[in-house]
Amino acid sequence: MELKLNKPICFFDLETTGINISKDRIVEISILKVFPNGNKESKTWLVNPGIPIPPETTAVHGITDEKVANEPTFEKLGQTVYDMIKGCDLGGFNSNRFDIPLLAEELLRVGIDFDMKNAVAVDVQTIFHKMEQRTLSAAYKFYCDKDLEGAHTAAVDTNATYEVLKAQLDRYPDLENNMKFLADFSSRKQFADFAGFIAFNKEGQEVFSFGKHKGKLVDQVLDDEPGYFGWLQNADFPLYTKKILTAIRLRKLNNSLKL
Repeated sequence: MELKLNKPICFFDLETTGINISKDRIVEISILKVFPNGNKESKTWLVNPGIPIPPETTAVHGITDEKVANEPTFEKLGQTVYDMIKGCDLGGFNSNRFDIPLLAEELLRVGIDFDMKNAVAVDVQTIFHKMEQRTLSAAYKFYCDKDLEGAHTAAVDTNATYEVLKAQLDRYPDLENNMKFLADFSSRKQFADFAGFIAFNKEGQEVFSFGKHKGKLVDQVLDDEPGYFGWLQNADFPLYTKKILTAIRLRKLNNSLKL
């Protein structure tokens, strides 16, 4: 089943130096852009991360320091990547918990103000796990009846994710061919930030989802413990989380000035 799109959707996959969203870097990125008329555009870039690639990570995706030594850094590629995904919905496999947060960090790190305010994110892994509980290779075999040759290379994983989502729509009548529905269905708990440090409660208010203030309103904590904001800004939290905290604080200051 082909996707019903109101605007383009970019399926993407990252290969990285590790799984720490704040510290690790992209070494390969592949984007498959699907347009509402069915046209497709695909780009893949190797990226020099500027830090060593650990051997255990190379063992997974096969990308070595030598392979990316002469490739552009993300600082040089960031605007090109952003221009390709700007104005698009996003899709991926485990993308809500890893690829989107890490991509956001890389973009913010090079001065590109990335957010998802006017876009939705479809996580094909979450749909798969809710329906079948498997990995991407197993998903590809299950839904597409093909063996996934070359898994853990960004281009192969990206195209497999796109094919799996189309097959999921064919298999499950309850899935609506609508990106907003699929984004809602493939989301887990609703968070204000990509990394999941700030959640929404039942009333739609931001609350901390970690540490000593877990479950408490962010607004209230910043009132009761002003130094906590400074600690968060200087601690090793993702840049996007810090951006959201700053926005909450500014909103609170603006609201108090209006009183």
